[in-house]
Amino acid sequence: MNTGLVPIPFYEDGYKLVEVSYPGMEHQSSVTYGNGYKNGYGERDVSRTGWGNKFDFILAHESGHEWFANSITNWDVADMWIHESFIAYSEGLFVDYFWGKEASAAYCRGTRMNISNDRPIIGQYDVNNMGSGDMYSKGANMLHTIRQLIDNDEQWRQILRGLNKEFYHQTVKSEQIENYISEHTGLDLKPLFNQYLRDTRIPIFEYALLNGKMRYRWGNCIKDFNMKVKVLINGKTQWLEPEKKWQNLTMEEPIKTVEVDKDFYVAGFCVSKVEAQ
Repeated sequence: MNTGLVPIPFYEDGYKLVEVSYPGMEHQSSVTYGNGYKNGYGERDVSRTGWGNKFDFILAHESGHEWFANSITNWDVADMWIHESFIAYSEGLFVDYFWGKEASAAYCRGTRMNISNDRPIIGQYDVNNMGSGDMYSKGANMLHTIRQLIDNDEQWRQILRGLNKEFYHQTVKSEQIENYISEHTGLDLKPLFNQYLRDTRIPIFEYALLNGKMRYRWGNCIKDFNMKVKVLINGKTQWLEPEKKWQNLTMEEPIKTVEVDKDFYVAGFCVSKVEAQ
């Protein structure tokens, strides 16, 4: 029976779990483990949603590194997001497999509370400089956002698997991963990667409601940020393509409520609301 599971990249080396006195770490074919055989991360739910206490964090996270980190390895520590963002995201995929898509999304969104936006995720090259620890939760939420943009879970699954086929047992640079994802989504994701990996600001979907009409734009972002976004307008889904300049939207019925889809890692802010007198 074909389960659809992908073999471990170091199948011939096997898989070993070695008990240690610290929480754990990824090692090719030999994961160290010290989580006390309990769920969560030291019995703590890193998502604060309840879903993180349903599985052993260290087993799932560190074992996942066999694919991202051990098989696909960053060439410079500055690109360590390739290791940690994908594996932090894979925790949600683990939840997805056992408890469903909504649980997975809630888990990923919950980890946003761990984000500090203190410095860029990508560090400085050639000087042994690691980027922000946000490479875990922020990186995972960036990937979760890309999943929303694709809006096709099977395509997204094939992209993740394709990365492991294309870069199997290789040392890579961030641009290689970025270009692969852009090419296979058919989207220009360069501004998105620059925003989330090389900048600390979280984009704000700014909008103004003026007599039943709406103006909107991206704020708090890099110059060329132009990511499309799913928005609920009067409770109905609408895809918009904001830019940094103001755009106008008129609908058949007056626009009264606006809500950005919560699975996009952005903020929403109403700058003005004027009703007809």
